[in-house]
Amino acid sequence: MANALVSVQIIPKTENPNDVYHFVDEAIAEIDAASVTYEVHSLETTMEGDLSELLTVIQQMNEKMVAMGASNVISQVKILYQPAGITMDTLTEKYQ
Repeated sequence: MANALVSVQIIPKTENPNDVYHFVDEAIAEIDAASVTYEVHSLETTMEGDLSELLTVIQQMNEKMVAMGASNVISQVKILYQPAGITMDTLTEKYQ
């Protein structure tokens, strides 16, 4: 069972501000390639899994942004760590 929920908003600094959406799409593709459970929301993406694995995904996202030409990247991260296990559904079930 997953022991963490990690929400991330990634903000790459690009030469052309119109390119940001393409960069964000590629960041989400990095999450998808990691085969972790995730949900994309309007201002952030939430992932579910092992904390160390999810932090590695965020590192890969940042590296991808720089490889694509971003001069720097801001990653705003929220972490819920619960060793006994946690899922996104646990937190949102009463709203579904």
